[in-house]
Amino acid sequence: MATPDFEFAIETDGLTKDYRNLRAVNALSLRVPRGCFYGFLGPNGAGKSTTIKMLTGLLAPSAGRIRLLGMDFISDALEVKQRVGVVPEELCLFENLTGREYLIFIGRMYGLDLDVVEGRTEELFRLLNLDAEDTRIAEFSHGMKKKVALSAALIHDPQLLFLDEPFEGIDAITSRVIRDTLARLTDRGVTIFLTSHILEIVEKLCTRVGIISAGKLIAEGSMDELSADDSLETAFIAAVSGPETQASQLSWLADSI
Repeated sequence: MATPDFEFAIETDGLTKDYRNLRAVNALSLRVPRGCFYGFLGPNGAGKSTTIKMLTGLLAPSAGRIRLLGMDFISDALEVKQRVGVVPEELCLFENLTGREYLIFIGRMYGLDLDVVEGRTEELFRLLNLDAEDTRIAEFSHGMKKKVALSAALIHDPQLLFLDEPFEGIDAITSRVIRDTLARLTDRGVTIFLTSHILEIVEKLCTRVGIISAGKLIAEGSMDELSADDSLETAFIAAVSGPETQASQLSWLADSI
């Protein structure tokens, strides 16, 4: 199937997720432009990870519609997933495999020829400065596991990459390597959708930001639009602490008790 022409890499309309009497995501409508580095921010429990899980097929929405890369997420599910990479917050790697074995397995699952997978594995390990590809993943540090997870998400050369807290619990050197890799990807036109609590990294990397609170999108715009007069941190705190947001949070809490 040929890749369709599209303006937005991610489009959602009325995206909603309910858990019994808790509405985790509430009628979320997003438009993420093609080639954008999009930061998706919010306080703990705001609905960020739930949104990513719906966008990547790990959770079924209660309501709403998703289009990725110009394709319907339901009717074109296989084609969409062949063009998307994901690094979840919980890595869930096959730790009895070596780094090399794991990437070859993932690449073959995407239907890539063995010689292509082996070439991309070598390229990714060089790119991410991962020099223990023949060591079992169980013996890797947390930062090395993050690199392996990112390599697995990139092995099939995706057009859209989802990253859920990729900088959580890693050292400064690993963080810099991952940041540089992501910058190269956006230079190539890859769309990246990132959630992170580290606002300084979001401020350096992202070109557009959406802020979610109590399941609702409460602010969205370019980095310049959101932090024109101050830092992203100040804009974020102002957005999630405003009177309307506080009222929404109180209503959400009352409904969930």
